[in-house]
Amino acid sequence: MPTITMKGQAMHYEEQGRGFPILFGHSYLWDAAMWQPQIAALATSYRCIVPELWGHGRSAAAPTIPYATEELAADMWTFTQELGLEQFAVVGLSVGGMWGAHLTLDHPDAVVALVLMDTYLGPEPITTQARYFGMLDVVEQNGGIPAPMLDAIAPLFFSPVTMQQKPEMVERFRADLLAFEAEQIPSIVALGRGIFSRASQLTRLPAINAPTLVIVGADDRSRPPHEAEEMAMRIPGAALEVIADAGHISNLEQPKTVTALLTQFLQTVLPSPPRPVP
Repeated sequence: MPTITMKGQAMHYEEQGRGFPILFGHSYLWDAAMWQPQIAALATSYRCIVPELWGHGRSAAAPTIPYATEELAADMWTFTQELGLEQFAVVGLSVGGMWGAHLTLDHPDAVVALVLMDTYLGPEPITTQARYFGMLDVVEQNGGIPAPMLDAIAPLFFSPVTMQQKPEMVERFRADLLAFEAEQIPSIVALGRGIFSRASQLTRLPAINAPTLVIVGADDRSRPPHEAEEMAMRIPGAALEVIADAGHISNLEQPKTVTALLTQFLQTVLPSPPRPVP
């Protein structure tokens, strides 16, 4: 089980393929497995690396509580340096896009391409922030995610089409939420509070000089398309793609569409993989 130890805690990661490195950032409440459809396609040409958030997957607990998004971004930078990555691309969904943008802004010579998926670099709207903080309070008091809360959480991640046509995906996610162990909950709560109290980075976005692709599900309730449009307008030269019949986890809801977009973008902006010697 590959891990990088920092601040006394082990961060687990998955790695597959060879070539120019791509760092994938997964969503809050998910783990590295969410990127399987894309990595299956991209690992033939690239070195695909997926670090798992603290308290998620097989990573250890958050080093400190509370835990800010800026701290997470700093940890991801440490992660890349421990792996010896001089340059890399970042494909980040949800909080993965948040820390990915921080890396791109803070280390412009290292991040050569950026994909922001179903994420927002502005502040959390007051109404949703209050709602999410209330949910986190319940999770903290309960020592886990209570089953009745699943009906409120699932629509935040999936489009109505996914809920209807891919019920097995939704049920698997619900089961994963119930399976969080008690020792993971403090980290889940800490990261959630950090994500939903994040400072706006919107005024910094014009400084991004890496080629950038912004992707959003047309039915993303957590990060609606108008937020993606706002970011794309602020990032020089950024392209915007809206995925039909997809919610917050657009890469799993419409995997073929998203994989095709990523493949085309990365082939355009990243160094070409070496051709095999005849």
